[in-house]
Amino acid sequence: MSPQPQAAVGAPLSRVDGRLKVTGQAKYAADHEPEGVVHAVVVDSSVGRGRITGIDSRAAEAQPGVLKVVHHRNAPKLPYGPNPGSLNLPGERLRVFQDDQVRFHGQPVAVVVATTLEAAQHAANLVKVDYDSEQPVTDLSDAPPAGDPRTYARGDAEAALQSAAVRLEMTYRLSRDHHNAMELHATVAQWDGDRLTLWDKTQWVQSPRAELAANFGLPAENIRVISPFVGGAFGNAARAWPHITIAALAAREVGRPVKLVLTRRQLYFEVGYRPAYEYKVRLGSDRSGRLTAMTHDLRAETSRYETFAERGVISPGQMLYTTPNVAQTYRTVPLDVNTPTPMRGPGYSSAAFPIESAMDELAHELGVDPIELRRRNEPENDQSSGQPFSTRRLRDCYTVGAREFGWSRRNPKPRSTRDGDWLIGTGMATALYDTLRAPAQARVRLDADGTALVESSTSDMGPGTYTSMTQVAADALGLTVRNVTFRLGDTNMPTAPLHGGSLTMASVGSTVQDGCDKLRQQAIQLAVGDSRSPLYGTDADDIVVRGGRLHLSDNPARGETYRQLLTRNNRAYLEAAGSWTPSQSRSSMYAYGAVFAEVGVDARLGLVRVRRMLGVFDAGRIISPKLADSQAIGAMVGGIGAALLEHTVTDHRDGRIVNANLADYLVPVNADVRDLRAIYLDGRDDEADPIGVKGLGEVVLVGVAPAIANAVFHATGRRVRELPITAEALL
Repeated sequence: MSPQPQAAVGAPLSRVDGRLKVTGQAKYAADHEPEGVVHAVVVDSSVGRGRITGIDSRAAEAQPGVLKVVHHRNAPKLPYGPNPGSLNLPGERLRVFQDDQVRFHGQPVAVVVATTLEAAQHAANLVKVDYDSEQPVTDLSDAPPAGDPRTYARGDAEAALQSAAVRLEMTYRLSRDHHNAMELHATVAQWDGDRLTLWDKTQWVQSPRAELAANFGLPAENIRVISPFVGGAFGNAARAWPHITIAALAAREVGRPVKLVLTRRQLYFEVGYRPAYEYKVRLGSDRSGRLTAMTHDLRAETSRYETFAERGVISPGQMLYTTPNVAQTYRTVPLDVNTPTPMRGPGYSSAAFPIESAMDELAHELGVDPIELRRRNEPENDQSSGQPFSTRRLRDCYTVGAREFGWSRRNPKPRSTRDGDWLIGTGMATALYDTLRAPAQARVRLDADGTALVESSTSDMGPGTYTSMTQVAADALGLTVRNVTFRLGDTNMPTAPLHGGSLTMASVGSTVQDGCDKLRQQAIQLAVGDSRSPLYGTDADDIVVRGGRLHLSDNPARGETYRQLLTRNNRAYLEAAGSWTPSQSRSSMYAYGAVFAEVGVDARLGLVRVRRMLGVFDAGRIISPKLADSQAIGAMVGGIGAALLEHTVTDHRDGRIVNANLADYLVPVNADVRDLRAIYLDGRDDEADPIGVKGLGEVVLVGVAPAIANAVFHATGRRVRELPITAEALL
């Protein structure tokens, strides 16, 4: 078969949905206004642990426009059946208004429903709740772990450490971080008998559908979830959180559609966050820097009612570098907090800070260049499984990055370079993230006018799913991008997996490719079997499609358009179903990167400024370079926040989050973002999926914070082992 010509994939296209967004025509969850919609406002617990002894809602209910106040004393008992399909965790998920227990500060204890938002907000302030409170435990450093730890071992790490020529032991700490996407979490719930429609901010429309079906005892097919646009999420819209149940319950109780929008403050305790970690590293090496042993002892916060444990936090320590002797212990520490959740680069970015900082500390101890140290410990296969790598081009990432960043001009001595009052330092770190894939489905229709519609129930929280899928579909169908429409975010569409973990492009993209290939072949078969077609009787394998026109690959003049073919055959449309299920791989599949940072540190004030950053990535085939840059630069901005600014502060006396707002929880602004650049190695990973991608959105964050931390050490000579790095730590 002649290869299908490519035109859209690989082109730096602007987002196909960009005009809708910048003109305000894109409708997010809170923009939906079904007829008769009313407003709900959640009342939050003001204590961090205990039980509710009384609720007085009379003053609230007396306010004009208030329809109802729902709480545990008047709410119906819900079935809350088992639901493993919404990223629910071991334990018992929070059951809203079903008992008098308070498990964390800010837990929903009531909801006020009123005809206007202002009336609901005012009435919510009038609801009086009495508590029998206890002292909550919210400090990771003071609380004991619970349950059996997750462990991993190969070789004899203790013996190898004892005999190592060089031994280092460090403890690193990472603060709790919150996602703080632009769009607030919002849900609009509307009942029609026992059928429920939900407009929701979600990264996975199947998740709220499954959760509400379980919570209300409904068949899943009775629930439709619609989410065409998501204004950022970074992971905390993947799971179905309790507020969607509150919205659906409130709508059923008042018999009208209900809109519930969480406030910015409520995002700090009604949805998840990246948990705090304490991560102890011990490593041993020979005098040349080749690792002989490494131990990892992790403690991470979780809630008492569920256990959140990140798979990815243990993977880098098992396979990133050649280390014959490894031991890991991962303990979760139950606290009186709400449940954590994945945040961009989940697990891997948390592990990267201690591991990549430790490698930098070893390089300094030995007087070896940090890149050279990593090269000396580059494995030939996956040390944890023995599997070969599908592709692993870290050496190329190091080489290209060092050249483009100007690493050779670096004076290796810490605190040796100045620019006036600023101490200048450079650092680097390795990044990796596993190539996740999942079964997916799509529906493709080619209309007689030569335009195509492709649908899948995936999501787009920012990476550009609308655009990248349009590019894949356009090339597979032989159409221009403007003649292809991709739709997503509706449970009425074919099933797609969670939009997260960098698995969407591989999974949904391969499915779109499959459906469009099938439809193109339908059209070709129709043409070669049609005696009126210029292509009648030709070999189907010799036909390609470009610009909506089918023609012989070696004779472009002989052919016809889709429109001519379908019109002549009285076909209003052709349709095909796409599907793809990843095969069991015998290879270790990861995306990789090398991240470089230059910082300036004010010698007198301890202020840190990132002057420039470069990331070089081995991420397989790049479908859309413009979208890739958006992802990489956005991740660097997020990494600057994690390294230098972001820190959720808890008052351990009552469990209250002190800085639950964007004035006190600091995120990077334009002045913090100087010169950011990304390079992608040319290539593809055909073992991973038919379109050769490895996923990009997660890996581009993973090495950013440790690269900055290592640069700060090089600038100042002071090693800071806690994120974020503050001026106080450098003075």
